Amino acid sequence: MQLLGFSASQVHPLATLEVAREFLSDNAAARFVWADFATDEVTSAPAEWRNRLVALTGAPILDLHLADATNPAHPSFFDTTHAYDMVIFRKLTFETSRQFAEAESAQAGAGEPVPGSPATPGAPPMPAPRKAGRKYAPGFLPALARIDTQPVAFFVFDNVLVTVRPSPSRTIDQVRQRLIESCGAQQSPAPRANGAASLMHGIRPPTRPEDLMLRLLNAMVDRYLDLRTPLTRQLDRWQRALLSARQSFSSWEGLLDARIQLRRLENLSEEQRDALQEFRDSLLDNRYSTEGDIDATAANRDEVLLVRLTDLMEHILRVLAHARRLEDSIESAVQIHFSAVAHRTNRTMRALTVITALFMPLTLITGIFGMNFARMPWLQEANGFWWSIGLMGAVVAVIGSIWALGRWLDR
Repeated sequence: MQLLGFSASQVHPLATLEVAREFLSDNAAARFVWADFATDEVTSAPAEWRNRLVALTGAPILDLHLADATNPAHPSFFDTTHAYDMVIFRKLTFETSRQFAEAESAQAGAGEPVPGSPATPGAPPMPAPRKAGRKYAPGFLPALARIDTQPVAFFVFDNVLVTVRPSPSRTIDQVRQRLIESCGAQQSPAPRANGAASLMHGIRPPTRPEDLMLRLLNAMVDRYLDLRTPLTRQLDRWQRALLSARQSFSSWEGLLDARIQLRRLENLSEEQRDALQEFRDSLLDNRYSTEGDIDATAANRDEVLLVRLTDLMEHILRVLAHARRLEDSIESAVQIHFSAVAHRTNRTMRALTVITALFMPLTLITGIFGMNFARMPWLQEANGFWWSIGLMGAVVAVIGSIWALGRWLDR
């Protein structure tokens, strides 16, 4: 369990739920509290966890929502009650990043340059890339890395944001560490490296639970955006293998797996977009229903929140569009592959047809002279063999001249 309290300009680490409740009740500058829980903490004693949380939030979490929050296979989803909004968003796992790193290492083993990616501050170290092995033949390429995801549940109360997520979560830990460090820069003048100082410059604490949730969602969507480069590189290798004329393509099972992973990414993006669209509609409905009761400051905050949400949905649409483009590229490459195979087959058949057409008259001549008659021309002649060879050559020359004059054969 991790607790953070947010005031007008600072972020306060909190120890327990009781301290968080006192922070909200006794601190005049307090805005809201972020309570972050691992799924294991909730599933071990769900009733006790919910009862402890009621004292902080003022309202219980419904049983069905609690079951959805702890379901590892639950899709992206939105629901609302009179006390809170619930958003479930599927994020990429660290295992997915590791598999893509290994796939790029295999790409380096295939003789293709792989640019290095800088380490993210606060992130666990990436596994060391495997030693480059043998070069892969065009028909035997490593399959597309598997895209695995995990659900993160957000319960948005008026002054509390509750998150339930698998442990560990590198994205959430990075956002929390970044918020704490940005607050520490205001509290203490401790020296920092130039990179860290530039990273924290201009970071302001979120003003409400919805704002913090959108920041967390934005960090998760950025992970999906980061997949575009390795996905494009891996699909480029498949396309080059499909269009290679040096060796026939045989990794059809791996190509099918790649299409399945791209379709999975497309479905994930559509679910995420639908969930955020429903959340946006809920915000607009609440705003219009209370438009006469809110002041200008609250209206401005709502406008900023809607702008952030629209930008987040635009990022998801970019991931969705990229997945669809890659899938279309694979389908186009497969069609071009079969067209190229058919073209090579036609050229081979044309060459065999030319050879057959040239040798058919010669076969006729040899068949005639092979008939068992007692008296035939040239059989008793001393130069009969050379006359027959000359006749065959003349036939080939005449046929070749006719084809050349008629342009029946291209170069």
